[in-house]
Amino acid sequence: MKVTVCRKEHFNAAHRLHNPEWSDQKNQLVFGKCNNANYHGHNYDLVVKVTGEPDEQTGYVLDMKILSEIIEKNVLDRFDHKNLNLDTKEFKNLIPTAENIVIVIWKILREKIDKQLEIKVILYETERNFVEYPSN
Repeated sequence: MKVTVCRKEHFNAAHRLHNPEWSDQKNQLVFGKCNNANYHGHNYDLVVKVTGEPDEQTGYVLDMKILSEIIEKNVLDRFDHKNLNLDTKEFKNLIPTAENIVIVIWKILREKIDKQLEIKVILYETERNFVEYPSN
């Protein structure tokens, strides 16, 4: 019997949606306000879901304190109060759309969480706009 445990976190980050292969006009047309040359920020909400069978000895799928520490050390410390375009290696050559951010976070966490456990990451860019990975 599988159970899903969830941890919600929060971080703030700035970014700019800009494709350097396009003209300024095309970037503005496609990305609009999100292409602001001075960047813009979001108050992101992050939900990490971990699914598996509870351990027979502890009853945990994954100790929530450990999950919180993994997220803090590997995601929040890396992205919180950062300019994603300028301050992070992950987005030096990758447009930091919500879609790309959620995939990057999933890949980071996948390396840190037991492979026998399934993980899903949901990233809220605003109250109304959010993405999840994997999508199934």
